[in-house]
Amino acid sequence: MNENPPQPDANQRMKSYLGKIATGPRMSKDLTRAEAEDALAMVLNGEVSTERAAVFLIAARMKLETVEENTGYWQALDKTTVKQEVKLEKLVQVAEAFDGFERTPVFTFYTIPLLAEMGLPAYGHSALPLPPKFGITFEDLLINHYGVSTHQTFEQRKTLIEQFGFGYLGIEQSHPKLDALKSLRKEIVKRPMLATMEKMLMPLIAKTNFLATNYFHPGYEEAMLAVAGLGRWEITVVGNGMEGSILYGVHKTAKLFIHLKKVGVQEKKLDCGRELDAATAQQVQEAFQALKKLPASRDTMAELGEQALKGKGGPAAPLIAWQAATLGYLFGRFPDVQTGFDAAHTHLSSGTVHEKLMSYLDGCK
Repeated sequence: MNENPPQPDANQRMKSYLGKIATGPRMSKDLTRAEAEDALAMVLNGEVSTERAAVFLIAARMKLETVEENTGYWQALDKTTVKQEVKLEKLVQVAEAFDGFERTPVFTFYTIPLLAEMGLPAYGHSALPLPPKFGITFEDLLINHYGVSTHQTFEQRKTLIEQFGFGYLGIEQSHPKLDALKSLRKEIVKRPMLATMEKMLMPLIAKTNFLATNYFHPGYEEAMLAVAGLGRWEITVVGNGMEGSILYGVHKTAKLFIHLKKVGVQEKKLDCGRELDAATAQQVQEAFQALKKLPASRDTMAELGEQALKGKGGPAAPLIAWQAATLGYLFGRFPDVQTGFDAAHTHLSSGTVHEKLMSYLDGCK
């Protein structure tokens, strides 16, 4: 007698899951965490047709995912992520919206080497532009502006991060199975749950790890915080930064959710007007207002970002300093944001951060 009957094949299981989540707003049912993990694993592993994969991704988002479902989706992504340890005591992972920026120039690409100079090694995790915005990302700047090879391996990118204390990693290196879905994601147009959970992957592991990321629509932070509790980050910051960035507390007061591994979740409001002295806060706000008048193009971001890193000021410099200061404060490097801002300003004024960024880029080519 067979005590372990064969399990339904992938197509049968996916048909069952679609029967639960794709029956309209009143009749749809939630998946269990295990079912959600299994469903997305089949999509990632190419076990179901492209058409069925697309229907699943659309239906899951239209139903609105539960925290349990999103946790299952993350587990499927996490188990298929390329992971390696890095020879660093601390590492800040920065994960902004993978579909990029198109409204106002964002300079986090240039904040990352500054963080390293301030004693917080950091890297940006992203992808080449994805739908619906197809905006500017770390990988977009790296490859399409600076001409870095698209054939770099995970090992090469990791080695550069260990060497310089900062760098960038794309899902082409960290998650080839997720990267393989980019054509499908273009066809389904709207953001699937992947857009939330891909920010919560952890390809590089140092002795102590931090994550800075964002949420846009209220409610999505709940699933991200649940996942943070399963990950290996000592501190995870999830905040409503400008246009999906980690520029917290400039365009409006930011609401941050901070997951501390040994404590749990704390909430904090962050506003440059309250964290900085009046003159510095005015400098940050004036810079932000000036940037709102400029195009969010690669050339604009690179020109103004490099100007700031060379110590020549410009409207990007106060925002880069603010970003570095807030992360330095939130991750325990500085006792307050003002101290961090002053330190960031000093490092920017020296011009050495630009030299190190150029050396890193040379190492990538």
